[in-house]
Amino acid sequence: MQPAIKISARCVFSSILSSRRFVAVEADKPWRTAYGGKYTVTLIHGDGVGPELMKHVKAAIRCVRAPIDFEDIPLSSHVASDAMFERAVTAVKRNGIALKGNIASQNTSQSLNVLLRTRLDLYANVIRCKTNPVIRTRHSDIDILVIRENTEGEYSSLEHESVPGVVESLKIITRAKSVKIARFAFEIAKNEERKKVTAVHKANIMKLSDGLFIDCCREISKEYPNIKFDTMIVDNTCMQLVNRPSQFDVMVMPNLYGNIISNICAGLVGGSGFVAGSNYGDHYAIFEQGTRNTGIGIAGKNIANPSGILFAAANMLKYLGLDQHCSVIKNAVLNTIQERKLKTLDIGGTATTTEFIQCVLEEIIHMTPQIGFDYKMQQSKSYF
Repeated sequence: MQPAIKISARCVFSSILSSRRFVAVEADKPWRTAYGGKYTVTLIHGDGVGPELMKHVKAAIRCVRAPIDFEDIPLSSHVASDAMFERAVTAVKRNGIALKGNIASQNTSQSLNVLLRTRLDLYANVIRCKTNPVIRTRHSDIDILVIRENTEGEYSSLEHESVPGVVESLKIITRAKSVKIARFAFEIAKNEERKKVTAVHKANIMKLSDGLFIDCCREISKEYPNIKFDTMIVDNTCMQLVNRPSQFDVMVMPNLYGNIISNICAGLVGGSGFVAGSNYGDHYAIFEQGTRNTGIGIAGKNIANPSGILFAAANMLKYLGLDQHCSVIKNAVLNTIQERKLKTLDIGGTATTTEFIQCVLEEIIHMTPQIGFDYKMQQSKSYF
């Protein structure tokens, strides 16, 4: 076993995002220019099905002829040295963007996923859970943006055994981070023309911590009079999601609740293999599968659903301003399922991962003009 990572999270709070700048880059400036007319993206392999899925991502990016070079970082719970972790952090800081497989926590004293998010101050996690006719689900009218504060709460990694047999775990909620994530949520709602923001909490029990979070959300909501604001206790939220999910539009919440709610929402629209997630800070962004599932139990069996990581890669391309490339990859995945009737086991089919990817690549070739896309450096227009 490699030495456990022992790196403290930064405690420096960035300035609140303005209404003109709610993601990592300013709308009127191009993304950091890569050498040779290409972008360099950090590729963190992760555990479980991560390494094998990253190979398929590379194939799709190459097939769609996106101007992307990858810097491979084989960070996983089995290669969890301090040096490898620092190499990953440095690569993300250098390139500004990453695509990541989930990292298991069995062999480390702290979650490397959490450490990456805190070191890079990726304070916002966004998951879009939308029903699609290609996947049969109980509900057909879901389109929810789940926005999760990503760096504090119960995930602050502040635990100690005060006396033998008594462990204290600190939940950290700060006004600075709560205001920041609330503004992020309302800015997304405004820019995406959403109607309502629901803040999820447990302030009836945790009156100080969750109470502060709700107070901050209420404060920010007053700056957006055209967007309806509501609050809901987390246990009731879970019941309402499985009963009538269409009532939700944009949801914002602290860290732990976001983990739970995002998994419920993913399950409602097709499962962990069908949803993508994005993590944003003021300077960096990391894209990954929505539910942060390693898939260790199916690793190497050629049955993993690559849709989620392909959607994450497509979101990454759109974040870089490569809208056409993004659209082709997403449509290729959907066409594979709907038109070609090819599904992996988790969504009711029998196709292997390899068969699914091969079909996606054929769809990309079919949709892509022979001359390719314009490789000119473009501007980031949206967080998706």
